[in-house]
Amino acid sequence: MSVRSGPPYSLLRKAIFAGMKKAIAKEDLRTLSKDALEAFIVQDCKQPRYRAEQVWQWLWQKGARDYDSMSNLPKAFRAELAKHYELRSIVVDKRQQSTDGTIKFRFRLHDNQLIESVLIPVSADKRYTVCVSSQVGCSLSCKFCATGQMDRVRNLTAAEIYDQVFQVNQECLEIYGHPLTNIVYMGMGEPLLAYRPVMESIAHITSPEGLGMSARRITVSTAGIAKMIYKMAEDKVRFNLALSLHAADDQKRDEIMPINEQNNLSILKTALLEFYVKTRNKITFEYIAFQNFNDGEADAKNLAEFCGGLPVMVNIIEYNQVDGVDFVKSNENRLDRFATQLSKLGVSVTVRRSRGKDIDAACGQLANKD
Repeated sequence: MSVRSGPPYSLLRKAIFAGMKKAIAKEDLRTLSKDALEAFIVQDCKQPRYRAEQVWQWLWQKGARDYDSMSNLPKAFRAELAKHYELRSIVVDKRQQSTDGTIKFRFRLHDNQLIESVLIPVSADKRYTVCVSSQVGCSLSCKFCATGQMDRVRNLTAAEIYDQVFQVNQECLEIYGHPLTNIVYMGMGEPLLAYRPVMESIAHITSPEGLGMSARRITVSTAGIAKMIYKMAEDKVRFNLALSLHAADDQKRDEIMPINEQNNLSILKTALLEFYVKTRNKITFEYIAFQNFNDGEADAKNLAEFCGGLPVMVNIIEYNQVDGVDFVKSNENRLDRFATQLSKLGVSVTVRRSRGKDIDAACGQLANKD
């Protein structure tokens, strides 16, 4: 006769599953849609329906970072929320201010990953822009970009993108007495490879139930993912689009941007035309000028030809030095000559001087350096 020791199998199995369940991290409450949040609050928490409206407002208008700050909710209800869901707000890990007023924020995420955002104030024009990240790192490996030297770890959530805007807006109000006027998705990562969270973040930022900012004040930048440009056209997005172009012939663009091998200039232009036809939204070409590489007379002619048929503005950008990269920025004479030639060829052009270079906050420099 055998003797069976230890707890019954059914109890052991329950204990194992309980331990597994405890080990699984709770989700961020902000992953829930409004309908799902309402269902959870009414059905699971046994609260009246209006509590869902209150919670939604705390999450997406007031930017609550913890449940304790939700002061108009009963304490027991807040405890019930915390029992089921976390609030994974990002926190400032480091803050640097440039001599030109630009402020770079390094944010720490719930999993200890780091991202950077930049506040660019132009007080004379009452223009206050935040440059936000959409990914931890980047997978595109553009040869001139510090972020491109990092691996892509993961996409940010919509809430993590929203938090960058909310927290930098709070800083902007405190320092300059003025809210943000513009948002550019030009920080770390390729926004169109994080399409869903980027679109969800924009929905919360522009919603009257969120931050209520105009979509026309938002620009999403891409290195050139043609199929996602078509997707934006189909979705009839309301924000502006910027293409990081940097060369207007395929051989040179292949050299500095590997993404061009699958998304060449012909493919991109067809996608951009479709985007404009379906959305009528503004398109900008970002063009970093590299000394003796893409800033000559032939380059200007190629760029003017590529612009043909598109109502675009070309932003010529000073190159900002990145460790380990051999490119050098165009000198003032070549930069001015290049811009003048483009203008004569009928291209709308501006020259954008870099901001925040002394704190590695300028275009292409974001890389979580200590």
